[in-house]
Amino acid sequence: MPATKTERLVNLVICLLASKQYVTKERLRATLEPYRECPTDDAFERMFERDKDELREMGIPLETGTNSALFEDEIGYRIPKDSYNLPEIRLERDEAAVLGVAARFWQQAVLASDASSALLKLKSAGIEVGDISQSGIEPRVRTETGAFEPLLQAICDRRPVSFRYRKSGEVDPALRKVEPWAIDSWRGHWYLAGYDRDRGADRMFRLDRIVGEPVLMAGHLTEPVPADMDVHAKVADFAWKQNRNVGTARLRLRAETGFLLRRRATECEQELLDGEPTGWDVLTVPRNTGMAGWLAEFGPDVQVLEPPELRAAVINRLRAAVAGNALAASDEMTHPGARIGTHSEIGTHSKIGAQAGADRSDTGEMTGATR
Repeated sequence: MPATKTERLVNLVICLLASKQYVTKERLRATLEPYRECPTDDAFERMFERDKDELREMGIPLETGTNSALFEDEIGYRIPKDSYNLPEIRLERDEAAVLGVAARFWQQAVLASDASSALLKLKSAGIEVGDISQSGIEPRVRTETGAFEPLLQAICDRRPVSFRYRKSGEVDPALRKVEPWAIDSWRGHWYLAGYDRDRGADRMFRLDRIVGEPVLMAGHLTEPVPADMDVHAKVADFAWKQNRNVGTARLRLRAETGFLLRRRATECEQELLDGEPTGWDVLTVPRNTGMAGWLAEFGPDVQVLEPPELRAAVINRLRAAVAGNALAASDEMTHPGARIGTHSEIGTHSKIGAQAGADRSDTGEMTGATR
């Protein structure tokens, strides 16, 4: 939520906690500066009603009552300390260790400070959360897409967002207006589950296909999250449909390169010319619906022989990259470690694109940036 709103709610909670009696709306308006600055009584009433609803949604026990037996119409508000204060937290050793691993799991700046603060509080309370794994290996989560933090904030604030989204196989992104429900990860990629207002149905969006930064929209969510919705299962199903196998592809791969492709190949033969190695191999690999962008990243080391539609899709991504749209070339990456984004890689795209026309006749269309 915006900093001004957060500050207002915190001050409201402090005011209602500090008072042993019920505090009337008039007293709150006179005490808290944001309420005093409301231009009209109606504006104050709307703001105060929204704040009350926010506090109750957060689980804060907001009581109403009166301090006078003679004037019961003077309704006031307070937060009882006994109901507000959390009980003492006691953790078993295994529970504390899990919390420690979870806090170290986050490496993204948006949550790193919160995780570090939580660990510090646990340690100051005498709870041992454990050091780094004895094996030296621990899980990590990285959210390199710029859409992650704004979407996470929108989910916390229950605010709709708009963003430009490029679907699989398309170059130009389309505007989407979405009520975000949850973010989940599947095999190295992050996905957003939410309600698409323009389509009137729930949808899944892969975060690395969002172009630019999502923008918060006015208002709040109107569609509740379905009670029986299993977000993780829907994300897995969506990811599988996006990357399901649809046959095979034949590729020409430069020798001693493309080891990730070689691992997936079902057939690999050395290419010969007049009985001598040409320095290239011919591979047959399972083809999925998200393969074009991944192949484009292998650059001049890979050439698509078959099928023609896959070859055309790779060429389209390269042309988009040459035109300055580097994100189009990174669409549909099927391996978590495959990505582009450095200046050197983008520069290589441009160089290859300029040479593609000359190289087509004898070596086939070039396929992307050099790894």
